[in-house]
Amino acid sequence: MVVRTRRGHVPSSFSCAEILVALFYGGVLRWERGRPDAPERDRLIVSKGHAAMALYPILADAGFLPPDALAGFARADGLLRMYADPSIPGIEAVSGSLGHGLGIAAGFAFAARHDGASRRAFVLLGDAECSEGSIWESALWAAHRRLDNLVAIVDRNRCCILGDTEELMALGDVADKWRSFGWDAVTVDGHDVEALLGAFARLGKTNGRPLAIVANTVKGKGISFMEGRPEWHNRMPGEAEVAQARRELAAEA
Repeated sequence: MVVRTRRGHVPSSFSCAEILVALFYGGVLRWERGRPDAPERDRLIVSKGHAAMALYPILADAGFLPPDALAGFARADGLLRMYADPSIPGIEAVSGSLGHGLGIAAGFAFAARHDGASRRAFVLLGDAECSEGSIWESALWAAHRRLDNLVAIVDRNRCCILGDTEELMALGDVADKWRSFGWDAVTVDGHDVEALLGAFARLGKTNGRPLAIVANTVKGKGISFMEGRPEWHNRMPGEAEVAQARRELAAEA
């Protein structure tokens, strides 16, 4: 998609690919093939909206949108925008302006509780996004409301557009922060699907607390010249770099 349109954020998407795979294909997220508006579906918000493109092939595979829509990614006449938008089947909320996804997900979880429904809400956050005050306001509120049907996944790649998170705005022990706000929290390898599934298995066993999963990841995972390199945040690869990336990804498959 990126090579075709010369737009998008490859490294941010590759750091969370296994997280999305675990959610959709690991029996975690409740969804129905071909029915993006199924009433009892779980809600998923990709709050780090620049990585929304990682979700689009999955939505096509789930029958939520036609596969040929991928060819129109980030085109003015296409369905798929560079940032998530609810006009796209399977997208629950606008994202891109960071810091809002957790509050929206908490609202979804609270609404399900109010309705006596079994729906859960999942939100994928960037670690740099956790510098936003709105994240921690929402975290406090969700813990106060004992929303144990809410899961926050922090894509802990330690890399934002300007550099290392710990040099720019140190987050320290992220899991401890969530615990101090009243959440159950666990840290896992975000590229290990089995480890992620083990963390998701804690859902419903947290004694009334929402669940935070801190997923340690590598920005640009699988492409050597992108891994952990902030300058590749939205830089476009050249022809030779595309060929190298494809070779490296094929070797890992």
